[in-house]
Amino acid sequence: MTDANRAGDEGALETFKSYLRVNRGLVRDDPGLLADLGLRLDAANIVDFGPVALSKVAAAHQRESSERKRLEAVSRANFAAQAQTHASVIDLLDARGHADLAARIDEIARRRFGLTAGVIALEGPDAVPQGWRALAEGQVDLILGAGRSVLMGHAPTAYGLFGERAGAIGSIAVIRLTLWTPARQGVIAFGAAGNAAFSPDMGADLVAFLARVAERTAERWRAA
Repeated sequence: MTDANRAGDEGALETFKSYLRVNRGLVRDDPGLLADLGLRLDAANIVDFGPVALSKVAAAHQRESSERKRLEAVSRANFAAQAQTHASVIDLLDARGHADLAARIDEIARRRFGLTAGVIALEGPDAVPQGWRALAEGQVDLILGAGRSVLMGHAPTAYGLFGERAGAIGSIAVIRLTLWTPARQGVIAFGAAGNAAFSPDMGADLVAFLARVAERTAERWRAA
């Protein structure tokens, strides 16, 4: 290339640069051209939303992670409760009589579920089996309410079921029983120290299932 040609090219380049300086919008306002050139705008004077967006993403991830952990904990607790319930069924079915059944209900409550006590009770006027609590006629309805089969939470009228341990009870689960022919009303009750261990919004499926097993087991032997 001759000196004259080189000088001409440099002059044209300078002219092009000057043109771009005057008309800088040609490049700045063309995202495609910027991308082709591997350039980006200097955003020093533009609000940068990057950290805010990242913060929102991180917060959403943390909420998702916390909720997942909560659901996993609930699932593990439910699985453990179901496993203990199934083992408790075997314990109840192995009972050798009414007194043994009552003792097993209490032991299941304390050892398998960490509760304060478990009792089984029966209305009179006839005698009740050994180890069972005696209730006056109509007392089941007074505890549960007429027509109700389950009570979860607080029921001061039922705390007497737990005898000398009544003062240690903070919340209870009580399930109605119907035994023998002619039918006699009774309850199976579980008491916990914590005020929120049992509450009305809890599902009662597992305790009701245990009550049905205890009910059928008790009917193996004649009424007292």
